[in-house]
Amino acid sequence: ILSPANGKPIIVPSQDIILGLYYMSLERDKEQGEGMAFANIQEILLALGNGSVSLHAKVKARVATRDENGERVTRVIETTPGRAQLADLLPDNPNCSFDLVNKLMTKKQVSDVIDHVYRHCGQKDTVIFCDRLMSLGFGQACDAGISFGIADLTTPDLKEKYVSEAEAQVKTFEQQYLDGLITQGEKYNKVVDVWSRCSDFVADEMMKGISTIREGEPINSVWMMAHSGARGSAAQIKQLAGMRGLMAKPSGEIIETPIISSFKEGLNVLEYFNSTHGARKGLADTALKTANSGYLTRRLVDVAQDCIVNIEDCGTSNGLTVRAVMSGSEVVDSLYDRILGRIMAEDLVDIGTGEVIVAAGEMVTEEHGDRIETTGPDQALIRSALLCEAETGICGKCYGRDLARGTKVNIGEAVGVIA
Repeated sequence: ILSPANGKPIIVPSQDIILGLYYMSLERDKEQGEGMAFANIQEILLALGNGSVSLHAKVKARVATRDENGERVTRVIETTPGRAQLADLLPDNPNCSFDLVNKLMTKKQVSDVIDHVYRHCGQKDTVIFCDRLMSLGFGQACDAGISFGIADLTTPDLKEKYVSEAEAQVKTFEQQYLDGLITQGEKYNKVVDVWSRCSDFVADEMMKGISTIREGEPINSVWMMAHSGARGSAAQIKQLAGMRGLMAKPSGEIIETPIISSFKEGLNVLEYFNSTHGARKGLADTALKTANSGYLTRRLVDVAQDCIVNIEDCGTSNGLTVRAVMSGSEVVDSLYDRILGRIMAEDLVDIGTGEVIVAAGEMVTEEHGDRIETTGPDQALIRSALLCEAETGICGKCYGRDLARGTKVNIGEAVGVIA
């Protein structure tokens, strides 16, 4: 169920199932039955079956959840009948509360729910849950009747303005080049930059347009497909309804003149010819690249096959200091994400109270997550395979968690080949 590469679920629904789950977890204003209150989830499902409440209506329901201390309590929460249907599928476990599915379900959210169910309910319950999720997702995608026509791809009104502004700037650069103020290379870079910015502006405007939800109108299907993670991306919708943008020559350089038309408007002959280069280059590259990856895999396995977990603990006191990965002031990868499943080389201490969160020699687990994120230090010393002192292979403590099972790694595991 879990991927040996990163420990996240590998059984994640995709496409139609995701679209169905996304559709049923939507919340909309002024739907039939808004404001109704129900005693439990079963009542909501009954009302939904009778047609007295809509799938997306905002309703209140009394459900069993957990309070701050982890005690089971009954609460009245705001939800929708669609989300209640999802909650009805959850395994009967105190850790799987209603809050887990009381949100808009994109592909990532569904993956997180499956991960949570696996960690708290074990393999059997997870497999049954995934199976029921699949049936519900397909059923909802069918009932929703989601489809789209060419009119759903709206070209932004501001496109002409952005394009004419870009053309004016390009003319200026051409003139500067002819006057000898800038070199050929500088002109090329400036022109490519202007068109690439113009293309982004058009794409942003277009995404704003299709993601706007208007009362009484259905939500744009193309937006739902992309936003839910079912199919397609902003870059593809940009080519359909915005502008295709810059293309590459067969040599890999970017052609200065972009394709201003979108597929909806249709390309002229020159634009069509320019886009052929890129398409053919893509196919040729794919055919040539396949040989390399097979050969690389073979060499990697050859090198790594004797890296096996041979002993429980090599007893080293060395470790790697890790911190959160930052890009400017934005956290790309938090400290907790980086040390999850690893063994501490020294105590991880709460900076407020001085209390030990994870002792040296212990594994960092999901239970420690909240404390490390809120009051943990900004760096940690962890055991690492790079500093393992085992005679042959590697020791279990330096390796950490077996990601495919979510438990401590077993002796004899061929971790080199897995890596």
